[in-house]
Amino acid sequence: MPETQFTPDRTAYIRSHAWMAALAMAAGMVILWAMGNPHVWTGAIGGLGAIILRGWYLMSEEMAVVWTLADTSLTGPAERNIPLAQIERVHTMGSYVQVVTKSGDKHLIKYQADPDATSRIIESARR
Repeated sequence: MPETQFTPDRTAYIRSHAWMAALAMAAGMVILWAMGNPHVWTGAIGGLGAIILRGWYLMSEEMAVVWTLADTSLTGPAERNIPLAQIERVHTMGSYVQVVTKSGDKHLIKYQADPDATSRIIESARR
């Protein structure tokens, strides 16, 4: 089997941050409302600003992460090396693919354009 690389997708990254921004905006407004603040709308601005800043700050780092699937292992950032025989389960969560090992370690392959395809490729390689 030739090596397969899983690289992050910019559109998936932006889509994930749009969802995070929506949740942060709603949470900020609910918190201010619960506190009795008359300016509830400022929670939306704060939540949006926080996620935009986070997305901008982390984008170059997240877009550089590459996972590589070879004949015997899945390797990723920070010298992660997962033998295929040690993979217990593979799940998709939004644009993420979670790889769970038999020892319980969990690894995320983030911002995949087609997380279902990534999951299928890993599943078929481990068999």
